[in-house]
Amino acid sequence: MALGLRIFTERANDDVGQPILDSDNGEVLMHIQPSVSIVLGTRSPESPGTLYISSKKVIWLSDVDKSKGYAVDFVSISLHAVSRDPQAYPSPCIYTQIETGDDEDEDEDEDKDEEQQETVDWSSGLSKVKEMRLVPSDPTQLETLFEVFCECAELNPEPILGGDEEEHNWIFSADQLNAETLGGDASNWTFSENLVDSIGHSNGDHDLAQNVLQLQINDQCFEDAEEMEHEHDRNNGRQ
Repeated sequence: MALGLRIFTERANDDVGQPILDSDNGEVLMHIQPSVSIVLGTRSPESPGTLYISSKKVIWLSDVDKSKGYAVDFVSISLHAVSRDPQAYPSPCIYTQIETGDDEDEDEDEDKDEEQQETVDWSSGLSKVKEMRLVPSDPTQLETLFEVFCECAELNPEPILGGDEEEHNWIFSADQLNAETLGGDASNWTFSENLVDSIGHSNGDHDLAQNVLQLQINDQCFEDAEEMEHEHDRNNGRQ
């Protein structure tokens, strides 16, 4: 299964044109939200479309151009949040970070100015898009969308590699995140990190995990030193 955002055009041949899901593998439709704009990276917002959230992925289909649509699997969404901070984005939205599987390459489209981006074909560079915003016309639906995202994220854990089946559920709180990274006041955000990714994985290093391990090692060394000191005192007492 490919990581990242991709083109999605599999629609039912009827007046509604809902997405065709992988029902043979248990994929079901969880939520439908009409009148949602999508913003990919720093590109301009797309005309409103319909958001479909299935048990496996997030799908956005244009209401204007029936040949246009995007999809991203939940296992590729490393973080999702409700953003109401106008400094981060003018409209309240669901903000997501997407794992592309190629962190070393920079998205060439991100370096283009707005005028150049308008001339770029809509399907170019999708696999390198690392941020996606979903902007409903009705902001009161954000909490419902957030809850559905959380539910579906839990349904799609990342396959555990290396035989380590112990769960490490790292959760960000608003005051633990760097507001400068997200832009604006973190108090205007509601966060939920997909449990498939630890903090170390999502931020590109494993310093936190290493620090926790080092603390555990240091604690053990301290306990061993105390035991040796007590044993020495007992031996001196016998003498």
